[in-house]
Amino acid sequence: MYGTYCLACHQEDGSGVPNMNPPIINTSWVLGSKTVLIQQVLKGSANKVEIDGEKFHNTMPPQAQLTDQQIADVLTFVRNSFGNKASIVTPAEVKTVRAKTK
Repeated sequence: MYGTYCLACHQEDGSGVPNMNPPIINTSWVLGSKTVLIQQVLKGSANKVEIDGEKFHNTMPPQAQLTDQQIADVLTFVRNSFGNKASIVTPAEVKTVRAKTK
């Protein structure tokens, strides 16, 4: 999942691209609120975002076509790769956020 949907922008090592695509290594978005992270995958972003004091300008396309299981799997992978250590994301959590994010 990561290789198909995330790697091109966030890079093989999770380092992102300065000023364009945020890194997913030890950031508050990856290690913080699962709801924020799930919403980002579901809705994407068209505006610049600020993460831990750095601004990123590239658009992130929404990935709402992915199943709850696929989103849970890729976010669990991200939250536990690249040196990150965080709790898993469950399909039930994705389903709950998806229902509130329409």
